Amino acid sequence: MRDDICSIPVSEVFEPKEGCPICRMRDTLEERMLEYIMGAAMMEPDVRVETNKSGFCETHFAGMLKRRNRLSLALILDSHLKELHKELFPKSLLKPDPKKHSEKAEKHLTSCFVCEKIDWGMSRILDTMYRLYSSERDFRALFSEQEYICLPHYARLCGSAKKVDKRYSGEFAGECRRLAEQYLASLCGDVEHFTKMFDYRNTGEDADWGNSKDSIERAVQYLTAGRN
Repeated sequence: MRDDICSIPVSEVFEPKEGCPICRMRDTLEERMLEYIMGAAMMEPDVRVETNKSGFCETHFAGMLKRRNRLSLALILDSHLKELHKELFPKSLLKPDPKKHSEKAEKHLTSCFVCEKIDWGMSRILDTMYRLYSSERDFRALFSEQEYICLPHYARLCGSAKKVDKRYSGEFAGECRRLAEQYLASLCGDVEHFTKMFDYRNTGEDADWGNSKDSIERAVQYLTAGRN
């Protein structure tokens, strides 16, 4: 796979300043990978070898189906299903070992070509982000201007704070904490306000919902990094 498929300028991800930038990073990679695998990549022998072995998870099969390129998906499935059949149900005179067959089947239920490439790309891009935070004052300012960091990515970034130059690692962890905490505090208020709007005293055309109408969706997004 060409390296540039997963090359995203970090500044491009952080410029919008809406939502969690790490979620945007992952979503951009995911979109690029799905376009790639449903395009010319399906005819690349080395890619087909990988997809035949790894297959795809439910989420990314759904993403491929949405593209409505049924021939591309059929060609991918054609070779993947044949590879799967050959591995799981080989012709043999020996009595099959149920445990080994179960392990082989489980392996295919937990692997996904797109997930693997996204993980690979995310690691590379985050390493670039840590370097930028360590060396660029403008990027540190841009990072601090983000709307929030979701809970799963807050955990990931704090766990990797040591990758930032030691002069700024404490500052980086503190900014991650601030961005995650201040948004969580606002969510607490918005969700609470949403529940109170169902009190009969708050009904009527002039009822003030404030920012609470989409608070449930935003809370789930924050808690799951959009994986719901």
